[in-house]
Amino acid sequence: MNKFTRVHHHENMTKQQKRVLASSSAGFGLENMDVLFLSFAMSSIMTHYHVSAGTAGLIGSITNWGMLLGGILFGIISDHIGRVKTFTYTIFIFAFATAAIAFASNIETIFILRFISGIGAGGEYGIGIALVAESFPKSKLGRISSITAIGGQAGALLAAILAAFIIPTFGWQALFLFGLIPVTLAFFTRIHLKESNEFKNIKYQHQNKGTIKTVFKYMFSSKKAIHQSLGLCIMTIVQIAGYFGMMNWLPKIVQEQLGLNVAGSSLWMISTIIGMSLGMLTFGNFLDKFGPRKAFGIFLIASAILVYTITLATNIYTMLIIGAVIGFFSNGMYGGYGAIVSRLYPTEIRATANNLIVGVGRAIGGFSSLIIGILMDNYNLTIVMLFLSTLYLISFITMLTLPGLKSLKPVENKTATETIN
Repeated sequence: MNKFTRVHHHENMTKQQKRVLASSSAGFGLENMDVLFLSFAMSSIMTHYHVSAGTAGLIGSITNWGMLLGGILFGIISDHIGRVKTFTYTIFIFAFATAAIAFASNIETIFILRFISGIGAGGEYGIGIALVAESFPKSKLGRISSITAIGGQAGALLAAILAAFIIPTFGWQALFLFGLIPVTLAFFTRIHLKESNEFKNIKYQHQNKGTIKTVFKYMFSSKKAIHQSLGLCIMTIVQIAGYFGMMNWLPKIVQEQLGLNVAGSSLWMISTIIGMSLGMLTFGNFLDKFGPRKAFGIFLIASAILVYTITLATNIYTMLIIGAVIGFFSNGMYGGYGAIVSRLYPTEIRATANNLIVGVGRAIGGFSSLIIGILMDNYNLTIVMLFLSTLYLISFITMLTLPGLKSLKPVENKTATETIN
């Protein structure tokens, strides 16, 4: 009985699988912690450097564009030289760039450092997903990739806790020094993780082939491949847009609507993260059992309907329940993208494909905060919810048209990767 069969039947993991799961989950958590440090320190940064909200908002956009560039760059490097080495490089980059913000003397320096930090964080995502996809059987990939996504939510909670204690006592600069925490993960990864046999075999077989040409071959060389890649980008754009709207604007909307204080807004975030985490676990199991079309279909339609329930919040208790329910469906899907992209594209471009598709989602979906802000200034809450609901319906229609998802059925102990030849 091989290791994959043992995992499937008895839920036991090898040491390598445990280390891959722990490293990837921690990596996503620390990446999310790094990104959210900026959210908690934003008002302090605006005051310290005397900049407008628009200028400060550019910091997040610059971070997202750095993530897109880093995702493509380190995805290609990872697919060429190996996951483990490249994983540690990306961690070092975003850790040291984040810590350096504590010593920034002007807003221009912060722009540069956030861009560099984004390069490292963007590269880290696809590599972690590739490690997971090559270490676990495809029959469990939805659940395992969703568990790693929950690691990201743990990072958000860690950022909130650190910000609450550090900023009032030591100032916002000290918060960014905690960006060095991921360095310990880099050393652990380099010492304990090994490249998968799947990657080493592919590396040997394709050692004379260019990675960039291979990316083009599988992602953009035919109408079917372009349709597949662009469709997945649209779905991740909607996913990120919904997340930014959920975490950045809805707390403020509800806070003003109900007259709540900042503590109430923080409770919203906590309840939403709890809902997201439960949703991720549920979605991952749905994905493995029923396939991507049914899993995404149910969650996207539910998201399109349930965003309107925010208008029903009349007190903090209903707000917390609604936040958890919306978070369950709208962001429960997040871990599923890594699972389906890893099955749709072959091993030799797996990290690049994941980073490129999610990177485009971050870079474009991140603008939802700007759009929602404009809608709030000119229309009512129902219109804002209509915007988010329409996005989820667009993602649903796009999902139904994707040729690869039609062929991705639930698998039993399969290790081969399905591709869109």
